[in-house]
Amino acid sequence: LDWWHADRYCEQGFAQLLFEPQEGERASFSKLLQSHHVRGSVWLNERDGVLHKPKWRRYHIVPVLVFRDKTDTKYVKVLSDFPALPSVTACAHLQWDTRTQEIATIFSYAVPAFINEFQLRGFVDEEGFVRFALIVHGHHSPYLPVFRADGQWHHFCVTWQRENGTWAIYADGKKRASASGLCAVGPSTPQAIYGQGTFIIGQDQDSLGGTFREKESFSGNITDLHIWQKVLSGEQIEKVRSCWVVEQDLVFGWSSNALEVESTVQEVTAQFLCPGPVEECRVFEVSSSGFSYASCLQSLPFICRYRKDAYWQLKKAQLESSHSLASHVNTLAERTVIPENIFTSDVQDMNLSVALGALDVLATVLREAETPVLESSDLLAVLQLLKQVSDVEVQEGEELEMLEQLGQYYIEVTELILEEQNIETWSAVSQVVSGPMAVVELCDRMVSHLAPLLTADRTKITIQSGNVGLRRVMVKNMWFGYGSLQRCLSGAGSSAVFQDVAASDGGQKYLSTTVGTALISSALLSDYQEISTSVRYRLQHRVQWMVISCVISVFLLHVSPDAGGMWSTAGCSVVTSLLDSTVCFCNHTTNFAVLLQVYEMQQRTTKEELTLQTLTFIGCGVSFCALIVTFILFLAVGVPKSERTTVHKNLIFALGAAEALLMFSELAKTNQVVCFTVTAFLHLFFMAAFSWMLVEGLLLWSKVVAVNMSEDRRMKFYYVTGWGLPVVIVAVTLATSFNKYVADNHCWLNVQTNVIWAFVGPVLFILAVNTFVLFRVVMVTVSSARRRSKMLTPNSSLEKQIGIQIWATAKPVLVLLPVLGLTWMCGVLVHLSIVWAYVFIVLNSLQ
Repeated sequence: LDWWHADRYCEQGFAQLLFEPQEGERASFSKLLQSHHVRGSVWLNERDGVLHKPKWRRYHIVPVLVFRDKTDTKYVKVLSDFPALPSVTACAHLQWDTRTQEIATIFSYAVPAFINEFQLRGFVDEEGFVRFALIVHGHHSPYLPVFRADGQWHHFCVTWQRENGTWAIYADGKKRASASGLCAVGPSTPQAIYGQGTFIIGQDQDSLGGTFREKESFSGNITDLHIWQKVLSGEQIEKVRSCWVVEQDLVFGWSSNALEVESTVQEVTAQFLCPGPVEECRVFEVSSSGFSYASCLQSLPFICRYRKDAYWQLKKAQLESSHSLASHVNTLAERTVIPENIFTSDVQDMNLSVALGALDVLATVLREAETPVLESSDLLAVLQLLKQVSDVEVQEGEELEMLEQLGQYYIEVTELILEEQNIETWSAVSQVVSGPMAVVELCDRMVSHLAPLLTADRTKITIQSGNVGLRRVMVKNMWFGYGSLQRCLSGAGSSAVFQDVAASDGGQKYLSTTVGTALISSALLSDYQEISTSVRYRLQHRVQWMVISCVISVFLLHVSPDAGGMWSTAGCSVVTSLLDSTVCFCNHTTNFAVLLQVYEMQQRTTKEELTLQTLTFIGCGVSFCALIVTFILFLAVGVPKSERTTVHKNLIFALGAAEALLMFSELAKTNQVVCFTVTAFLHLFFMAAFSWMLVEGLLLWSKVVAVNMSEDRRMKFYYVTGWGLPVVIVAVTLATSFNKYVADNHCWLNVQTNVIWAFVGPVLFILAVNTFVLFRVVMVTVSSARRRSKMLTPNSSLEKQIGIQIWATAKPVLVLLPVLGLTWMCGVLVHLSIVWAYVFIVLNSLQ
């Protein structure tokens, strides 16, 4: 098969096209292939994922003009009013008559001012190449080789634009020649190609619309001529080559109704096979054990590769199968629709009629099944058939009623295999197909075939069966209702579908993450090709718990759709979140859902949240006022300068700035730039506050333990720790996580990503260090108090000595807890109860 069909065949059988063998395995692999009489080249898979989607050759029903011999009578006139053309592109498919080497005129466009206004001529050179020359305003380009005169169909495009007279000739998707200067020379501005002229196919006009000469006439076949009043890009020319029409700025589109055909020119309607992709695909050379490239359209042997665990699960499903579904379907269809052996299914191209009949029978059998639970082999067989149908090549001219009915049957079969009773069956084939999300990808493929159903009169299609359906209006949408896909996703073996997106929240005990809404798929199409755009959507909750995030399903499609995928929040954010629904915004189109976190306890009430916000604001206000007064006292009263006062002043300043920003951060939510700036400064000042709390601990330690460092060197070290460390942490965080820095609903670090650890990590480290410092200081203080007590009051009672020691312990703890920031440890306990939230706010207000 060609590369595209080989890759598709392997994927339909739950395998992959062979990847290149490792260097040490190549020789033995070559011998293995030769022992099975495989010689020459075999296809290899593309590891780098360059070939994203199969591009299949398709049939195109078009009128073909046949110019059998060179004469002075045969011509075809284009019945179209041409405007002035400051730039132009003309493209067509051409079959050159190799019997003559004389100059031939493919087309000529004449106006009264210039008979040779726009013309394309060619001839076959001695080396067997067809050479083209372009004429504009009577100026002639050189004849240059563009394709071989081999009697085959070739595609060409010629472009010209007024600026500098730039021109180019393309053949079979590649630029063969280009230059500038094909325009009138002189002081005047280059002129556009004049409008309202006569366009003739197959003859050179020596007078306006006539006076043809046999020796300059065209001999061969031509079809699909299109003309645009612009220069097409290389990508657009490739699309035109594959029979897709670029509608924008199209002056003339190929149609029998727009042609005046001279009676001796034969016009036939033919099923024209459009050119395929020009890519070259990687092959393994069996004889030399090396690698090379071959045209992807070449037919070569291929090998399908299975993962071991998937292969053995397939074998097990095959051995344990009763083949009841396959036999029932095949009997009813009176042919083999579902093969009894997955590994020996025939290589076959399924057309629309065969696909429709197969799905009709399958839907009937599944609907009327006596035992609704599918066996593992049955589920795999159905998925295999769905893959074949989704890969069907819909040709032009197919009956649209058949196409719509095919979509209906496809959705119905999808709904039936997603029934709740099949959860265990999905789990049993988890090594082969990683969950029911593979069905979403298959449906997405199928939807793309329905494009011909959309017309100017019919702008909307809706197909639905139960909880599964699709809608298409320029944009294609699919939905999998909460009652279908989620039951299978939430069942046994569904862990492969999810990435762990768990996050804790105050007041609840986390249990699990689940899909809490319907799942939708959305894509925008232009010229039948998907393009990405931003999308805003609202999904109703079906599980009343706390929303964690808007998510998209990311498929591992470069491996296989059977590999399933994972949930990701990339490019998506929560716009508004209510108890019954969530509105999300994503900067691209794909499969969407809302993941909800399930908690054991109820959420905080609105009243509790308001109380906490009020207490926080009041507490921050009290703390801020106290810090300002203290800072002023340090400056005004003339406290003697020392290490301790310097450290205190820096801590007060950092903490005061952080508290002030925190109080007014809610006001910054409405402006994205201001909110980002406030978040960065909050991060900086809170980190600085904690860094100076660490310095407070280090200063205490220096008083307890002898440190061989001068005061000047210590203060430099303290400043680097207190301000340098926070600046570095914030700068690195911004540099590495700029787009994920800010939370969705608050001006603070994003707790849904690893960004929050740029604050929590250093804080936990500082608290651990300061806890150790506090413990050491308390031990020294208690020891000193005991010695002092024995010296001053040797005969005091035991009760009094115990009281002195308790006070000696409590005093440093009460004094040092806020200074060292250890009251923040209460924040770790906030998720256990709302009481700890109140304690946390009060203690930090008093810091």
